Amino acid sequence: MKFTTLAAMMVAVAVFGLLIDGHDCKIVQFIFGDSLSDVGNNKYLSKSLAQASLPWYGIDMGNGLPNGRFSNGRTVADIIGDTMGLPRPPAFLDPSLNEDMILENGVNYASGGGGILNETGGYFIQRLSLYKQIELFQGTQTLIRSKIGEQAAEKFFQDARYVVALGSNDFINNYLMPVYSDSWSYNDQTFMEYLMDTLEKQLKLLHSLGARQLMVFGLGPMGCIPLQRVLSSSSACQDRTNKLALSFNKAGSKLMEDLSSQLPNASYRFGDAYDVVNNVISDPNKYGFSNADSPCCSFGRIRPALTCVPASVLCKDRSKYVFWDEYHPSDSANELIATELIKKFGFSRVGETDGHSPAPAIAPSPEG
Repeated sequence: MKFTTLAAMMVAVAVFGLLIDGHDCKIVQFIFGDSLSDVGNNKYLSKSLAQASLPWYGIDMGNGLPNGRFSNGRTVADIIGDTMGLPRPPAFLDPSLNEDMILENGVNYASGGGGILNETGGYFIQRLSLYKQIELFQGTQTLIRSKIGEQAAEKFFQDARYVVALGSNDFINNYLMPVYSDSWSYNDQTFMEYLMDTLEKQLKLLHSLGARQLMVFGLGPMGCIPLQRVLSSSSACQDRTNKLALSFNKAGSKLMEDLSSQLPNASYRFGDAYDVVNNVISDPNKYGFSNADSPCCSFGRIRPALTCVPASVLCKDRSKYVFWDEYHPSDSANELIATELIKKFGFSRVGETDGHSPAPAIAPSPEG
């Protein structure tokens, strides 16, 4: 009897151990970013002026209610993750987040208005910079180590996929605005060096925390977003702003190559979709769009209306607009960008998943 009891206990311990090991075999994503990747963190920052918590944001997802995404639908990271069979990570600040959810779905730390630099987006009052997001990730690691142990946690974080998608705010909501000291403390070259030096330190820090498979998203032609166009008397793209985006992409691509060769077991890639977005903006009809210079959600002739609000007027067919609001691409544009990156890098499904996602899916048929 005693032997049978002891054997049963040993089997139970072994099964429990397998369950713990099962957690560290699940491949998830950890996403660091700005409003292009935010899935709800800012709605829990009560003082933040960068919000997507009002209609009509989220109109083409799930129940059509705002879900924290700064678009009518999915983000680029949503679409790429779905294609790879990865679960959509919930917002870090979601009150329901716990260790089990992290082990099953990963975490999204992205914050509207956030930048690579701590000073970026200051006039939004509250936002999470990349350094702050990494600090929160360190706290996440402490929770997971307590839950499944040091060894299993190390494997869990090293097997995970990482996305870093920031940079546009460092220009549009920092360097290019005279209210920020960076605008007069640097020139184009020295600011880029400052930005890349900071990003290099941050990516090395993530590597020290276990990030082995990581992609940094490049910048699109940010001088062509509606907010930049409306600042021009001719409504043309801002050439200097676009040149800064191209410089960022060139420097960022080189940084990824250097880090991949320097850091042990690092597979660091740079996702540059500038050309495809520029092509869409230059010839929208070729790609199925009818408008590439103004937002679908606008406040009539009052421009720029910096955010989409309930009193805003929506375009007739959201699938035909490249831009959802003054800053952000529409779901259709995000799908085009994601598809380009998927083709460029040959992304395929990762491991075995059940395909379940706690995040809302795209609505089947948007209505005007």
